[in-house]
Amino acid sequence: MSTHVTPAPIGVFDSGYGGLTILSEIRRLLPDYDYIYVGDNARAPYGTRSFEIVYRFTLEAVQYLFDRGCRLVILACNTASAKALRTIQQCDLPHIDSSRRVLGVIRPTVEAIGSMTRSGNIGLLATPGTVLSGSYTAEIAKLFPEYHLYGQPCPMWVPLIENNETHNAGCDFFITKYIDALLAQNDSIDTVILGCTHYPLIFDKIRACLPKHIALLSQGHVVAASLQDYLRRHPEIESVCSRHGRCTYLTTESPAKFMETATLFLHDDIVAEQIELG
Repeated sequence: MSTHVTPAPIGVFDSGYGGLTILSEIRRLLPDYDYIYVGDNARAPYGTRSFEIVYRFTLEAVQYLFDRGCRLVILACNTASAKALRTIQQCDLPHIDSSRRVLGVIRPTVEAIGSMTRSGNIGLLATPGTVLSGSYTAEIAKLFPEYHLYGQPCPMWVPLIENNETHNAGCDFFITKYIDALLAQNDSIDTVILGCTHYPLIFDKIRACLPKHIALLSQGHVVAASLQDYLRRHPEIESVCSRHGRCTYLTTESPAKFMETATLFLHDDIVAEQIELG
C-alpha cells in the first residue's frame, strides 16, 4: 500500500553565508523548484570546530529541514560535507527515513576535476577544517587513485569576505600568501579547487594571482549541474520536489544581519526569518 507524499522544497544548508553562492547557481539552472535555505549563522564558523560538533549541528539542520517536509537536502557547505555527510547518510538516514536523501558538495567537485587536470596534481584552497578533514584526499583516492592532492588552508579569506574587506590591500596580501604557499608544494599543479563556498566572491582575484595555465574550479555551477543530473536519474525524488519557483531564507542569527550580509553573496534583497536549531 503506497502513501501519498506531498511535494516539498529542496533544502539547502550551510553554516553561514557561503552556501548562498551554491543556491544562486542551483536556482539559475533549476529555477522552477522551491527551496528552503538554512544558515546556522549564530554558530558559524564551522571550519574550526570538531568533527563531533559539526556532525551534531549539521544533523540538527537536516532534521529541521526534514520536519519542514524536505525530501532532499543539499549540504552547501564544504565543512559539513567533509565532517558530517557520510555519517548522516550511513547511520542516521536509515533510522530517520530511508526514502530521504542528503547530498554534499565534495563528490561532484572531485568528479569535475577528472576532465580538467593533465598532470594529476591538484591544489585545494579551503578552510583549515576542510583541508585537515582529508575528505577531498579520500574522495580523490576513490575516484582517481593516480592523482595527488595538495591542500592549503586559507583561514583569513572567510573573515575578509564576510566583513566586506575584499577590495583592500590586506585581502590581496592574503590571497597572494596562500596561493604562493600552495604552489610551493608542487610546481606541477595544474588544477585548483576552490573548496569553500565563500571563495567565488574573490574568484577574479584568485584567478589573477594564479598562472594562466592552471585551471580554477569554482563549485557553484558544478554542484548545480550535479543536482540537475541527480534529479533526472532519480524520478522518485524529483517527483516529491515542489515547483513554484519560491525560495525561503532562514537563519539562526538576526534576520537583519543576515539580510545585510546576504546581499554580498546574492546581489539581491531578500527577506529572512529567524529559527532555532537543536
